[in-house]
Amino acid sequence: MDFPNGTSDQELLSSSPGPGRPGCLPVRPFFSEDGGYPFSWLVKLESLSPLSGRDRRGKRRAGRAWYQRRRVKAVVAVIGMLACFFIVDWLMLLRLQDHNIEIEDFEVIGNSSSSSSNSSKVPPPIKGERRKLGKKIKPQKGVYGRMLALAAHALAEGHNKPEPKDLWQEPYDLASAWRPCSDHRDWRPSGGNNGYILVTANGGMNQQRVAVCNAVAVARLLNATLVIPRFLYSTVWRDSSQFSDIYQEDYFINYLTPDIRIVKELPEELQSLDLEAIGSVVTDADIPKESKPSFYLKHILPILIPNRVVHFLGFGNRLAFDPIPFQLQRLRCRCNFHALHFIPKIQETAALLLQRMRRHVHPGPLDRHLVGPYAETILKDKGSRPMKNSRYLSLHLRFEIDMVAHSLCDFGGGEEERRELEAYREIHFPALVQLKETTRLPSPAALRAEGLCPLTPEEAVLMLAALGFRRKTHIFVAGANIYGGSSRLSALNSLYPNLVTKESLLSATELEPFRNFSSQLAALDFIVCAASDAFAMTDSGSQLSSLVSGYRIYFGGGKMPTIRPNKRRLAAIFVKNSTIEWRIFEQRVRKAARQTKHVQTRPVARSVYRYPRCRQCMCNADPFANFKH
Repeated sequence: MDFPNGTSDQELLSSSPGPGRPGCLPVRPFFSEDGGYPFSWLVKLESLSPLSGRDRRGKRRAGRAWYQRRRVKAVVAVIGMLACFFIVDWLMLLRLQDHNIEIEDFEVIGNSSSSSSNSSKVPPPIKGERRKLGKKIKPQKGVYGRMLALAAHALAEGHNKPEPKDLWQEPYDLASAWRPCSDHRDWRPSGGNNGYILVTANGGMNQQRVAVCNAVAVARLLNATLVIPRFLYSTVWRDSSQFSDIYQEDYFINYLTPDIRIVKELPEELQSLDLEAIGSVVTDADIPKESKPSFYLKHILPILIPNRVVHFLGFGNRLAFDPIPFQLQRLRCRCNFHALHFIPKIQETAALLLQRMRRHVHPGPLDRHLVGPYAETILKDKGSRPMKNSRYLSLHLRFEIDMVAHSLCDFGGGEEERRELEAYREIHFPALVQLKETTRLPSPAALRAEGLCPLTPEEAVLMLAALGFRRKTHIFVAGANIYGGSSRLSALNSLYPNLVTKESLLSATELEPFRNFSSQLAALDFIVCAASDAFAMTDSGSQLSSLVSGYRIYFGGGKMPTIRPNKRRLAAIFVKNSTIEWRIFEQRVRKAARQTKHVQTRPVARSVYRYPRCRQCMCNADPFANFKH
């Protein structure tokens, strides 16, 4: 390029500012708006121009003023962009706090009586009429208000981000090496000649299931005939359901016939006996917890043979898991995983729940074990529009008042909560109240630090968000009568709007046969949790969580992941909720979850119902592999 005075751009370059080059001012080389030469070239041009010194000074002042104006405009533009970003972010957070966001993926079904034509429709996530959009809830207060806001922000930002790869997976190569084999028998049938065993099991559906399988093992051990177990009415569960109201009685008898003799009732000549008077009633107070087989041979068999009948009353966890003969342990597994099939009424309704959760008719890997023939026969209405296949997470939120009261923990409800829980303990747990009066027990803070408190709904939703479950995840919440009611679930509902329960998925007509039968409702929860693509528990000591996780291990083929939070580790993380950054919180929660996904064989003396990876229950394709990683 040549300038008007005949000087070329190369000559200008050679005469640019530097030591020993007079006539050039040391001006900073900022470029003009149109991408032209820097202002230093303008100064050089001025030195070559025939203009007067006054004119040159005026041009320099004008150039500086122009540059300052451009810099101010740029700063204002940057500030404006930042302001717009924060306004949009604030609006997104406000939307996330809307508790009544409509769940678009589910169709509405009324609570009135429904006919077969609407049986495949999906109701709203909360019972009753469709909630109005725009209705706000009060933001969650208490100790986790800050963390819930951070979780809402993280879910909004992560809307289009991929979920962690291991979120819906187990360590497949290790887990898939184990296959079910407790249905293999290697003994002759028992004649049951030494007498009859009656069992009246206490607790809820899951505790009763464990008692039934333990009773089967004891009957075989004592060469006794088992009478179909009965279930004790509980003031906590308030359910009069018996064995045949939950399980298929004839299937149970026939399947276990090669193992033990089972009858539906005592012979007539024994029905008139006063069992208590002859010393044949054995309560939990008479049997140490987790007693060895030798105890039954030494103390129970001498009662059974002369009296011809023994009645176990309660029978909660009264048979040890180790040491026990190999085939007897296998019988317990066979009973739990193969002999106990739910009745058709439960299977049919559970299949309906599975269809509505998945939004398709293709059965999952566990469906045929859980709902039998209904895995294939529940079909959509012909006129319903096709929907994309959907996987779902099930969450067992063990936060009923009995669990909360028995834990002796503090859940942020203040003096009102303490009075309410203490009154409940006086009615339902008088022994615990007496223990509190006579013994110095750990403080609620100490119990929480040791991981002995159930996770609250707020802690559960923070865990799910930190693990990486996206906002649109479909979540089935198992559990009845959450302590604190719907207000306690506000955190879950606001962060995860696609959250449902069996009560919200079923119409009033469909739910009516199960009302006032908590054990049958628990069976529905059991099936939907066991069949889910991923299962998360909030209390690893819960019987439902234990049985569901064991069922998924046994039949899952290494494809059914379970999230088992280490509550002690989580307590150490949650205690820093007022200061911890979300990124650090997320990393620590994920690390704690990964540590519980290890594939390991059953620890000594632990439940085969929860840890079926052992030679008695499952067969290992690679017996020399080390599965304790």
